[in-house]
Amino acid sequence: MHLDFNLIQGTLIVRVHGELDLSVAERFRAEIDTRLEQNQPKNLLLDMGGVSFIDSSGLGVILGRYKRLSQQGGRMAITRAQPQVRRILELSGIMRVMGIYHDEAGALGDL
Repeated sequence: MHLDFNLIQGTLIVRVHGELDLSVAERFRAEIDTRLEQNQPKNLLLDMGGVSFIDSSGLGVILGRYKRLSQQGGRMAITRAQPQVRRILELSGIMRVMGIYHDEAGALGDL
């Protein structure tokens, strides 16, 4: 797993590459939490275009970040999820609590 970070318009954008599974979930959580603490963004956008697989551990990290931001009055969105990842997001119910967008521009416009 590899993460690229960018801060635009008060939104922390995290471009995720690789698999989000049990073997990387703790590192995924820790790296995002560190950036959230350092930058204090209002919103979080996960660009999942480079994610080929996600399991319940990855979903748990995403939901934990969603809860954290929601409690602070922020929002969270996901962009560019590959079909197999998008299906897991649908089945998990994540799509009911946060926006799923085709691109970053659309997500940033709504956040």
